[in-house]
Amino acid sequence: MENQPDRSLLKAQAEALVFAADKPLPLAELTRLLGLFHQTTLEEGDVAELMQLLMADIAGQNRAFELRMAGGGYAFYTKPDFHDLLSLALSERSKKRLSTAALETLSIIAYKQPVTKAELEAIRGVSCDYSIQRLLEKNLIAIKGKSDGPGRPTLYATSDFFMEYFGINGLHELPQLKELQGEGSEIGGDA
Repeated sequence: MENQPDRSLLKAQAEALVFAADKPLPLAELTRLLGLFHQTTLEEGDVAELMQLLMADIAGQNRAFELRMAGGGYAFYTKPDFHDLLSLALSERSKKRLSTAALETLSIIAYKQPVTKAELEAIRGVSCDYSIQRLLEKNLIAIKGKSDGPGRPTLYATSDFFMEYFGINGLHELPQLKELQGEGSEIGGDA
């Protein structure tokens, strides 16, 4: 591997790229940017190995954050030990949280996506206009097109930020409806 940049330099540069990214940085993009900067071709496997070393380095230090893979890429997250402190700080900054109605609407969208407003309202039994608007404002859901049904209603689905916000890599990591059912529960039916 001649002409390859020094590994410690690459680790520091990868850390800087992840730190500066406004959303989780995918491995392919990280590899592309590092290769472009060094005017060489880097292998994703080598950069993935480098990122594992960087994650281990950071985990071995007494830091308030950790580097991990979530939302389809690498991002820095606060360690769980600091969640209570930061929750207090964030609640002071933003007193308004998602309502129960918005959380119910978000759950339905996550499990049934893509879904129309009419389908949401049929499940919830009430209007979802306000909840949909709040979820769109918070970037937890996104408009994913139009249905082929009568009137071509708008389709809603979870956003990439939804994955990042909940620290998951894909919808397959959501709890299965069977896991959420208690004895005698009607959630999800007998699928």
